[in-house]
Amino acid sequence: MQFLQQLVNGITIGAFYALVALGYTMVYGVLKLINFAHGDLFMWGAYLGLTGLTVALAALGYTTPWAILPVVIFVMTSVALMGVLVERIAYRPLRSAGRLAPVISALGVAFILESLARNVYGASWKTYPQGLTPSGGLVLAGGVRVSLMQIIVLVASFLLMAGLYLFVHRTRVGTAMRAVSLDHDVSRLMGVDVDRIIMIVFLIGPGLGGVAGLIVALYYGSFDFTLGWIFGLKAFIAAILGGIGNIPGAMLGGMLLGIIETLGAGYMSPQWKDVIAYIILILILIFRPTGLLGERVAEKL
Repeated sequence: MQFLQQLVNGITIGAFYALVALGYTMVYGVLKLINFAHGDLFMWGAYLGLTGLTVALAALGYTTPWAILPVVIFVMTSVALMGVLVERIAYRPLRSAGRLAPVISALGVAFILESLARNVYGASWKTYPQGLTPSGGLVLAGGVRVSLMQIIVLVASFLLMAGLYLFVHRTRVGTAMRAVSLDHDVSRLMGVDVDRIIMIVFLIGPGLGGVAGLIVALYYGSFDFTLGWIFGLKAFIAAILGGIGNIPGAMLGGMLLGIIETLGAGYMSPQWKDVIAYIILILILIFRPTGLLGERVAEKL
């Protein structure tokens, strides 16, 4: 029973990691850049969600779960536009500057976004309004409990991930994204607007990350400005585990990391879950640097 309960909890946490990891893997796929600012864009989703819900509930005069729906659109749109702005200011001017400069720029943007959140909203923990998350749930075979909030989180996460996968593999824009991920110059020769595709990637990745931030804040009920750093690092490990640049790999890596962490916390100690995550990262980099679903490719000279 304990194993099954921890497995359900691990899949829920893994869904969070997978949603955030998709942003890392999409940006790396088209730019070969680790967007370290992505975790803080995810964190801004939680803060903007709090702002949107506060305004919506003040306008309505009472607490209702339906207020979440327009807030989701607001958060996804706002964080997506923030992602495009980051790409235009911090990454686009450095595309031909080698590999180190964009990484340093990404770290700088991450610290700026984190500092802005701390200065605008304060360093104290923020709590979401009560009455937004439904109570109750299901009791499965063996006494395994699945809360209604966990069901909503899993359904929403899998729908978003499935939608992204279908978009990338079943649309013309998705085909262009996959072409750009292979070679920018050849894509331009084939008539693909590379800058436009990169902009779309920075719309979709941060947009999904913003929604993930809102869902995480709703699930836990409270958060602070370090949320992006904590989940961003775990999602980065998940992307590496699955194979960075590979969308199914990001999903698989997030789920596996969530399950392994939760089982480790349940059978060992919660204090060990971070240690387990970084041990997994080291082992993957040593024995399978391309990740579980990654493919070894030749380096262009």
